[in-house]
Amino acid sequence: MLKVNPVRNRRFLNGVNQKYVIGVDGGGAKTVAALADLSGKILARAKTDSSSPRNMGLKMAMDNVALAIKKVLGKRTLTSKISATFLGLPTMEEEFKFKKNIIKKELLKHKEIWPIFKGKVIIGSDQLVGFRSGTDKKEGIVLIAGSGHVVHGWADKKEIKVSGWGYLTEKGSAFWVGQKALQAIWKELDSRGPKILITKLVFRKFKIKNKENLIEKIYSKNPTEIIPPLAVLVDKANKKGDKIAKNILIETGKELALSTKTVIKKLNFQKVKFPLVLVGSMFNSKTVLDTLKKEVKKLAPRVNFIRPKVEPVIGAVKLAIEQVKKNENTKTLL
Repeated sequence: MLKVNPVRNRRFLNGVNQKYVIGVDGGGAKTVAALADLSGKILARAKTDSSSPRNMGLKMAMDNVALAIKKVLGKRTLTSKISATFLGLPTMEEEFKFKKNIIKKELLKHKEIWPIFKGKVIIGSDQLVGFRSGTDKKEGIVLIAGSGHVVHGWADKKEIKVSGWGYLTEKGSAFWVGQKALQAIWKELDSRGPKILITKLVFRKFKIKNKENLIEKIYSKNPTEIIPPLAVLVDKANKKGDKIAKNILIETGKELALSTKTVIKKLNFQKVKFPLVLVGSMFNSKTVLDTLKKEVKKLAPRVNFIRPKVEPVIGAVKLAIEQVKKNENTKTLL
């Protein structure tokens, strides 16, 4: 596993014949970039806003990617020292797989990051990045459940993907949990449902006193920014005995398990040992995690659940390093 060891002193960049890579983990909530040497040591790290072309539009999404790369490059010009850059971007598999040249053209508008184009620039999905942050194996499954939800699996040359079609369809995501919470809140406010702790927690978070204020809060901003954070409050309410919150989280675990089991069946993983990498904030909920594990093990008892000990951007760094080694091996053969 690669080391995460930030270095603040940038004199290392003056080394003769030194080679470096950049990994980028894009997401619906944030974008993280990391500069590393070929041993995997992280030398610089930066965070910017969302890089989801679906949510932000292609231009703004790539502006955020470029800013993250610019930050890790710093003031120095590395010229040919960046041997490879791996960009793991959201919605690549769903909508932008055949628009990689357009993405590169958008990035080329930012002169500050031109040094990365001296080396190899690979554009892939955040799903592969998440998977490789938890394992070095090439076969297995990644389940991502943060603001959105997607499952992606690999076996031999076969790939299967389930969910990931946008926040209105992704059951088990933080957006979905937040939406379920709001539905329960409105039932209470309309006297159609029981009084719940979730309501008090949400009102406190938004610093509001009535349902008119709640309407203003919910509909005044991008729903993908305002609703997913409510999932944390649902988990908090669950820990304090709120039955509605508990039911929401159990249903969440079952929905995530359903998507995962679909991929398991299509890859014929029911009886084999395989890694299932779990990435995203929803797994901070013990209720969600326990429910997911229980349901998945019914179908695939040999599954190896992995919660990465490093952040997803490390997966992007590993993929960039692999590209450098692949290029070097090719040159050796020639």
